[in-house]
Amino acid sequence: MHTVIVYESMYGNTRQVAEAIAEGVRQSDPGAAVDCLPVSEANADTTRSADLLVVGGPTHMHGMSSGLSRRMAATAEKHKEGHEEAAAEARKTAEGPGLRAWFHGLPTTDSGTHAAAFDTRGDMPRAGGAADGIAHRLARHHYDVVAEPEGFIVEGSDGPLRDGELDRARAWGARLV
Repeated sequence: MHTVIVYESMYGNTRQVAEAIAEGVRQSDPGAAVDCLPVSEANADTTRSADLLVVGGPTHMHGMSSGLSRRMAATAEKHKEGHEEAAAEARKTAEGPGLRAWFHGLPTTDSGTHAAAFDTRGDMPRAGGAADGIAHRLARHHYDVVAEPEGFIVEGSDGPLRDGELDRARAWGARLV
């Protein structure tokens, strides 16, 4: 089985969740081939070879990030004292392709490839989530979404992840196999 995990991450939280999901897949199926890639490195050939495609991103303004929301996040991070490394990662992500643009180039599958969607989000009333939009786009590209979209909680606006979320991500990844 070949699992491809594609993620967009501004502050590293979504990347950590994606890597934990990959660990869960490997624990559940030690023989599985697992590729865990930032959206900037995921191309059509990579996704075309997947038996399971897992896609995740951060929640911005109640849903999937946009070019504007990524630039706003990078600018906000730049003004925080002592966050130089996070600001550099956020700026790199803001300048690259986001999930919205990536979905435009995602080929429609006719093979019934399985898929799942996740996001990182704050724990506050009406915070929204990106995972539903990701799952919707996967379904529009004819992927068979095999799990309810999942949200992983970030403390504050830029993290860290809430205690236990990486364990929860590993368990979720294992259940996807």
